[in-house]
Amino acid sequence: MGVFTRSRAGSILGGIAVVGVSAVFLAGCAGDSGGGNGTSEPAGESLDLKIGTALPVTGNLAFLGPPEIAGTEYAASEVNAANAGVTIEMIQGDSGDTDNKAYETEIPRLLNEGVSAIIGAASSGTSLQFIDQVVGAGVIQFSPANTSAAFSTYDDNGLYFRTAPSDTLQGEVLGNLIAESGAQTLGMIVLNDSYGTGLASFVKDAFEAAGGTVVAEPTYNTGDTNFSAQISEVVAANPDAIALITFEEVKTMLPELFAAGVPADKLYFVDGNLANFGTNGIDVGGSLEGAKGTLPGLSIDTITDFTDSLQTFWTDEGNDELTEFSYAAESYDAVILLALAALAAGSTDGAAIADKLQEVSGGSGDGTACTSFAECAEIINGGGVADYNGISGPVTFDDVGDPTEASIGIYEYTADNDYVAYQ
Repeated sequence: MGVFTRSRAGSILGGIAVVGVSAVFLAGCAGDSGGGNGTSEPAGESLDLKIGTALPVTGNLAFLGPPEIAGTEYAASEVNAANAGVTIEMIQGDSGDTDNKAYETEIPRLLNEGVSAIIGAASSGTSLQFIDQVVGAGVIQFSPANTSAAFSTYDDNGLYFRTAPSDTLQGEVLGNLIAESGAQTLGMIVLNDSYGTGLASFVKDAFEAAGGTVVAEPTYNTGDTNFSAQISEVVAANPDAIALITFEEVKTMLPELFAAGVPADKLYFVDGNLANFGTNGIDVGGSLEGAKGTLPGLSIDTITDFTDSLQTFWTDEGNDELTEFSYAAESYDAVILLALAALAAGSTDGAAIADKLQEVSGGSGDGTACTSFAECAEIINGGGVADYNGISGPVTFDDVGDPTEASIGIYEYTADNDYVAYQ
């Protein structure tokens, strides 16, 4: 496959697009909120850090819940085992989605528990439903999977961070991937929320910049169960490729697309729906062999030591085996970064932790590189500055809590309807 270089993206090569992100400054966004449910601790005393999660146990991203929750629990276990000045209590919660609205009861419950940070949601649209409530309480909101560009300019009191890159990047990679396949026309079925419409706009920009034309882009809403009108519109336009910018609703769409005669190699998936349908026993009405998709983060094939260890930890805790690993590494890194920032701040106050998150991610530019909580904590406890390079990538936050560089994995479905790194 050819290599492309663009102003905001590196090259697609061997199934990975390594992307550099220009830092964006948002006035006032990184300031001290003056709030927080945590308490400051005298130097030398162990910090008891409460972290809540609002990850998708239910809703249209529930398939991402197990790997994300497992990632947070695994990270907390490693922080606690290090005995390096921070002890984490994880309080798990359900974000749900904008249809079932589980967050309406879960977020108040977590805040009442006195958490310093809430990890979640996975869905950008869902996070936007409660971000004001969280940061207004002086608590950090830290998502492992939000990709909407809206968060880069959101007035969040300097308390919102994410380990997933903005969809400006995934959109450019996917749009160029589709163009490089030889497609000249593109149809899209799009979830009508900040994630879906935002990602679709960036895919469209990249595809059209490469000389293509988007011929249909119908939308649907969270909670919809019938997508015949959208599928009919796209099929009638007879595009060379179809991008499915959806969440788990794709399971309902695929049988109808196959029934309409759409071949698998015309289909493109995104992080919100890229799943191992075969392993999970989901009948999608046909073979997906040849379909492709994108997923932010290092290729799962390159972090097998982590996924193997995570699987062992998770099953040893009495849980079912993980069948997906999407955003597990980003969730793990979120917990590690919060623990390191608390240690550097000597505090469990939300604003104090937030003030140190850019530093411990390497964003200050003067830290010593380290790759585990124990290694980084030793640097901090010795009076130095740690620069944590995570499982999901270097992270390196900018002034608005976005990672300044990222990798976008490119995957292809095989005959068993599971995906592997695209070669």
